[in-house]
Amino acid sequence: MLEHGGYGAVDYVSGAITMGHAIAGLFFLRFWARTRDGLFLAFACAFWLLAANQAMIALAGIPREEQSWIYLIRLAAFTLIIIAIVRKNLRLGQA
Repeated sequence: MLEHGGYGAVDYVSGAITMGHAIAGLFFLRFWARTRDGLFLAFACAFWLLAANQAMIALAGIPREEQSWIYLIRLAAFTLIIIAIVRKNLRLGQA
């Protein structure tokens, strides 16, 4: 995919990654609806944060994402996952 009208391979792949994150979030939301386990809801929210992060990077045209404020969204997503896992393990240890 060559540069054509401002859209290139990087934009295409970035859109595919965004879509993948959003779909993963929907799957985790479905698992949460079935089980009502907060871990699945946390994963759904984290994947939607990752989708928003990837979309903002693509739309803003940021060349080095690790040096921008948008990186904090990714950090929030992974922090959410870590907190959810720790909470789940602490609850299992108390039972």
